[in-house]
Amino acid sequence: QVQLVESGGGLVQAGGSLRLTCATSERTFSDYAMGWFRQAPGKERQFVAGVTRRNANTYYENSVKGRFIIFRDNAKNTVHLRMNSLNPEDTAVYYCAQSQKYGSSWDDLSRPEGYDYWGQGTQVTVSS
Repeated sequence: QVQLVESGGGLVQAGGSLRLTCATSERTFSDYAMGWFRQAPGKERQFVAGVTRRNANTYYENSVKGRFIIFRDNAKNTVHLRMNSLNPEDTAVYYCAQSQKYGSSWDDLSRPEGYDYWGQGTQVTVSS
């Protein structure tokens, strides 16, 4: 069973930044694509960003393009989400996910169904 552990969430003022980290002890971490999703109260889980297994491709939801950066460190079995220029609409629980389906396209990585394992989530709250 793969365990993904998110950290780095918290309360920040609008315009601020946070960096989320997802860590796993899985030895084959570098073989799989990773993604970040978020879910606000009363809303469906939404794709935020995804990265293929060797950082070859990254994908972003339109509202975070230019503000968020996803990157992975395969040597440390971690994937990060750097979030800049945060606004109250970014408030949500953020989830890390791993896909073991070997897909690498936008269609593969932008849907929750494309992922096999999920972390417990970390709360991000942006105050206005």
